Amino acid sequence: MPDAEFRVPIFFEYAATMAWAMSGAVVGVRKRFDLTGVFVIALLSSLGGGLVRDAIFLQRTPVFLVKPIYLLLVAAATALIVIFTGPLTRLLRADTVRKLVDVIDALGTPAFAVIGMQLAEDRQIATVGVLFIGVVNGVAGGLLRDVVVRDVPSLLRPGQFVSLALVLVCGLFLVLTRHYQVSPIDAAWITVATFFVIRLLAVRFNWRTRSIGSGALPIDVGPDANDADEEQS
Repeated sequence: MPDAEFRVPIFFEYAATMAWAMSGAVVGVRKRFDLTGVFVIALLSSLGGGLVRDAIFLQRTPVFLVKPIYLLLVAAATALIVIFTGPLTRLLRADTVRKLVDVIDALGTPAFAVIGMQLAEDRQIATVGVLFIGVVNGVAGGLLRDVVVRDVPSLLRPGQFVSLALVLVCGLFLVLTRHYQVSPIDAAWITVATFFVIRLLAVRFNWRTRSIGSGALPIDVGPDANDADEEQS
């Protein structure tokens, strides 16, 4: 698809960056980090996916190093969360804050996926590659955030079909723009809305993935585990 035919407005990326930065800042506050720590987590959440996308897949200078506005957006999101931490703590319970983070993630994840697919299309990457880069761009920020705060990444745990839903809506975006000639901005909003609805339905009806082989295999089947069992016996 030619470059000129495939454009999502830049404000879409700014909004996604702000959303993910606020999500990361909330997590940093919940972990009781200081100002620097909260900013770092906000930075990883919002720009980590773009960093992986640019440095590994597209082999270009990460966009936040070229355009300072991204760092300013992260700083603004961090400042907002830090300033309103007191009122939020008094008004919201822990489970409410967690749901707030989930809502922000549900909006930011597909938005970043769309952006990643746009940039992959610009490089004339094959369809499978476009889809893969979109998914990575959508989930890498949250993955890095969870790793740094020492949580098991939600992407790897049994949960509510986040990665599967993201693959589905990325495919939907490509179908809309390529086969039905829907404008990129309209297709982007449809993609975000579809992902958001799927997430809400998954929460409402508790649609969840399940762990593979739960209870069927020992935790560690390597030689070290066998040696440990022999020593204990």
